[in-house]
Amino acid sequence: MTLLRRSVVAAVVATALTTAGVLTAGAAPPDSADPSAAALPTAAVAIGDSFISGEGGGDYTPVVDVNGVSQGFPGWSAPNANAFFCHRSTRSSLNQADLAGIQDRFNLACSGGQPHDIANPSANREKGRTVPAQLDQLRSVAQTHDVDLVLVGLGSNNSSFTFGDAASVCANRFIADAWTGWWEFWAYLGGEVPQEPCTITDLATDAELAAATAETTAALRGLLTTLAEVDADGQHRIVLQDYTNPLPTDYAPGYHEEDNRADDRDKFRALGAERYAAGCPAHRASLAAGHLFSQGLGTLVRSTHTTLSTEFPAADLVYLNVQQAFDGARLCEQDGSPDNALATPIRLQDGPSGVPVTSLSGKDKIAIQGIANTCVTHFQTCQESWHPNANGYAVLGRCLVGAATTASRSVACVRQADGSVTIG
Repeated sequence: MTLLRRSVVAAVVATALTTAGVLTAGAAPPDSADPSAAALPTAAVAIGDSFISGEGGGDYTPVVDVNGVSQGFPGWSAPNANAFFCHRSTRSSLNQADLAGIQDRFNLACSGGQPHDIANPSANREKGRTVPAQLDQLRSVAQTHDVDLVLVGLGSNNSSFTFGDAASVCANRFIADAWTGWWEFWAYLGGEVPQEPCTITDLATDAELAAATAETTAALRGLLTTLAEVDADGQHRIVLQDYTNPLPTDYAPGYHEEDNRADDRDKFRALGAERYAAGCPAHRASLAAGHLFSQGLGTLVRSTHTTLSTEFPAADLVYLNVQQAFDGARLCEQDGSPDNALATPIRLQDGPSGVPVTSLSGKDKIAIQGIANTCVTHFQTCQESWHPNANGYAVLGRCLVGAATTASRSVACVRQADGSVTIG
């Protein structure tokens, strides 16, 4: 039995030690587990998408592609399909978490990851990256390590919608509204951009969320089955983490208007520039829709956990709710954003230069359109936007520690006003 397993079991009442509740479906009980597992180093593994890979955390490591070639940073103008742009950060929550008994950590998650990518090479779908299936990467880890903990974040990207698309819809509408009047249709080379605030149906409909839930559940069913087959001692905890919103339910009053113009009228460039600099270029009226979207993702993950817990009653499966993990420290929630926030601001580049544009002040609509187009043609120039930053991942790492050691099947990680985190 591994050190992490001992710490988990110690948190459970003594009667639970004789049940199968801490075993993955199909796994053998401890006394009949493979004795060779005792000789293997213990491992924690990250599976899923950008919120797990560490997007926004910086200090990204090379990633081995489908051809077995380690891909370091290929340059800002390289194809976004390059494996490096999985953006696996040394500052991800898995890497910052204080996990007792874990000897090695493997970040197999990929920014933009979808349920498809769990059992299939990501490059086999549109806008995928040239990395092997995450289950194939997991099998390789299991050949040399005893997998004790698996952190999973999956569902925000799928065949119906993606987090990146949802974020760009709201940001683009705000910027278009701030810099152009409704009559200036000629300014849009690719057609008019809507200027009204986002609604929840602009981000994901009920039908799309239902389809995404089914996709995610099917993918993670494959994960549980694979773990039961390849884990050396058959004992591991799987933590299904949901998502936290980078924006608040309302901005601090200082971000409500500028030059006596709010965002409910045409052309408010000074306010647009102020919010962009602070990292939160979105209408106030879009914030509610954004939170409905993140709550919908939470429901998706919780539903997946419920379904798989029923199908795999012996699985050690924990749902980690992090929707309140950034309370009080979201972008523009307090004056001084983005420096005091736990999330990365939206940042674009004027061409694939590697130099982020931190201010739009004084720029005209044509210049801003060119900057925005860089994000479209070279997505790596903006893909860090609206993700946890290094400090945010440190908080999520503390959330993970709580989920790794709890006796409960579901826990919520909540940030308090003093910056402390409670898990329960």
